[in-house]
Amino acid sequence: MDFIDDELARLKHSHRYRRLFSIDGEPGPTVRIDGRDVILLSSNDYLGLAGHPKIKEAASEALRRWGCGAGASRLVSGTTGLHLELEQRVASFVGSQSTLVFGSGYLANAGVIPALAGRGGFIFSDSLNHASIIDGCRLARSEVRIYPHADIDALGLLLEKAPPQSNKLVVTESIFSMDGDLAPLDRIVSVARSHGARVMVVEAHAVGVLGERGAGGMEHFGLSGGDEVRMGTFGKALGSFGAFVAGSETLRDYLINAARSFIFSTAPPPPALASAMAALDLLSSEPERRTRLHENAHFLRSALLSLGFRTLPGRWHIIPILVGDDIRTEAMRNRVLEGGIFVQAIRPPAVPEGTSRLRITPMAGHTQAQLERAIDVIGRAGREFGLIATP
Repeated sequence: MDFIDDELARLKHSHRYRRLFSIDGEPGPTVRIDGRDVILLSSNDYLGLAGHPKIKEAASEALRRWGCGAGASRLVSGTTGLHLELEQRVASFVGSQSTLVFGSGYLANAGVIPALAGRGGFIFSDSLNHASIIDGCRLARSEVRIYPHADIDALGLLLEKAPPQSNKLVVTESIFSMDGDLAPLDRIVSVARSHGARVMVVEAHAVGVLGERGAGGMEHFGLSGGDEVRMGTFGKALGSFGAFVAGSETLRDYLINAARSFIFSTAPPPPALASAMAALDLLSSEPERRTRLHENAHFLRSALLSLGFRTLPGRWHIIPILVGDDIRTEAMRNRVLEGGIFVQAIRPPAVPEGTSRLRITPMAGHTQAQLERAIDVIGRAGREFGLIATP
């Protein structure tokens, strides 16, 4: 076991050691961490639905009727009427023929990418794609080609070099989880179609947030009617747990038989399924939550920029403040937490070397007073650590 001790020592010495922060109580704009109240600006519960009374009521009713767990994988005895109902509801929501529910976004990417690419196929992956996409590519036993972030010309050149009759899969996030910018999905789909490639769009941070109804980046760009595959999650803006993959009926049938992370995983539990359906209802009945989220994100990003912070390009709800080195990033996170604001330090391997950052994510429920306090605390820390000038 000496190698484990050595590795932990190395991580601590390099300031890449990670620890868990225990939150007391249900998630919301403010939480208790280590016995003190703080403003939470690091949650993916963007719309604040995880603690919504209707979400909790739906989960409680499912618990009473269906029990705590599914008891088996979907192909053994784990499929219930709730699974099928949720899949139908999501298909209607995103405008696809069919969907298939997975236990998490990680499981979906780890199973779907290998199934779609196949042995001997070609995968074209954005250089800033999430770790779950990277791992799905590694599991695929395919030729993986990485194109520079959102560079459509480079993607086109890579597609041209692939054998014309080969199985080609382009994978991209819509909103990138650590950078917060939106992929040019319209151009990606166009260049992929022109080269006979299938596109898989990972909508984990866009479902519930983008589009007229909150259906994600594909809806935002008005893309429909193609052969594209969409993966979305219930555990972020929808405040529940699990994921879905949307596409054709044929795709669903194929994944049931080919996606190993679906075949060999216990099915998602009934309370999570019911809460996801309740969240879909709330997207249509409370659209003002999306409006408030976008307003809060715009206010916070504009204020941070006016202070002189270097944030990555974008206008959505994930706001990264670039710090650069790991030591200063961790120290600044700790200083901000001392001031009553919880943001998270993101360091390699989650992001490229030299781009460590504070990842800031407002929620729909944050008040302007809470955001102003956060701006003050983050601004003072930024001046202390030399990220912005002293006024």
